[in-house]
Amino acid sequence: MKRLLVHVEGETEESFVNELLAPHLQRYDYSRVSARLIGNARQRHRRGGIRAWSAVRKEIVSHLKDDPESIATTMVDYYGLPQTGSKAWPGRSEASRMAFPQKGETVEVALSIDVGQAMGDGFDQRHFIPYVMVHEFEALLFSDCEGFGRGIGRTNLSTQFQRIRDEFANPEEIDDSPETAPSKRIQGIVPQYQKPLMGNLAALEIGLPSMRSACRHFDDWLKRLETAST
Repeated sequence: MKRLLVHVEGETEESFVNELLAPHLQRYDYSRVSARLIGNARQRHRRGGIRAWSAVRKEIVSHLKDDPESIATTMVDYYGLPQTGSKAWPGRSEASRMAFPQKGETVEVALSIDVGQAMGDGFDQRHFIPYVMVHEFEALLFSDCEGFGRGIGRTNLSTQFQRIRDEFANPEEIDDSPETAPSKRIQGIVPQYQKPLMGNLAALEIGLPSMRSACRHFDDWLKRLETAST
């Protein structure tokens, strides 16, 4: 039985992994499924932004070398990944010029190649399964707008959430500009939106089946994790 470590960028994703993903994936022959915050993420919210890829890669490679039988994955927002400079993530700049379906996958392929090169010859690529959320965690909450409203105790807002959802073919297409990213749209409706608490209350109410049905990229990631342990 393999162990799965999910490298996450914040406390919202950490709770999501521990409360929703872990119970689900442990039915697929994983001995343990756990989240690890990238760097000192609990303090990083004061400075903003995710860590440079070079630092994140170092953590992932260290984990894979220390525990060769484990599987590592990521759960990070495409929206916030640095595109240029010393903090840039592989594939992010190229992905910004691509159509929606290729964005997340382009970054994931580039991350996989980069980690494989860092691990050296003989590394089994099946032990690293990167996932980049398109465009960020909050997109998943638009999978079921009624469940979203119930989860945060604001059923009167479900119609407003649904109006946003109806503008797009699926929730993952909700765009990634500083004004119209999923989280920014939610904050426009719920100014007091608290991501770690309210986001996961909504996620628990919505459930994985609804998210998988509405969000193809998310579903593809879970399918890969479900089969990777065998």
